[in-house]
Amino acid sequence: MKYDLNNIFAKILRNEIPCQKVYENDYALAFNDINPQAKIHVLVIPKGPYVNMDDFSQNAKNEEIVGLIRALGEVAKIVGVSTYSEGQGYRYIGNNGPDGGQEVPHLHFHIVGGEPLGRMVSKR
Repeated sequence: MKYDLNNIFAKILRNEIPCQKVYENDYALAFNDINPQAKIHVLVIPKGPYVNMDDFSQNAKNEEIVGLIRALGEVAKIVGVSTYSEGQGYRYIGNNGPDGGQEVPHLHFHIVGGEPLGRMVSKR
């Protein structure tokens, strides 16, 4: 799948659409979700043009991978859900492709928490 330069996250990275920034480093940007699904709901995206985790794991440079992973940990601390910041835990969600529920074709992770989240997937 080719990267769409006009997806909403690309526009946020170009400052064409504002966001409520939570954290930023050289390789990642984190901001509050505009439609939160939990008390705390932050999106963390790489700054590079990666469609999904398959694309990122195959094509990102090592420093981009490290920068994104460190951003995930820092954001969890900043928003108070990390056990390092006395939080009670959280969930990372990364949807990949249509069957995985990915809605925006730019790799992104949801950090959700601040309340009990229940089961991740219900039994069928």
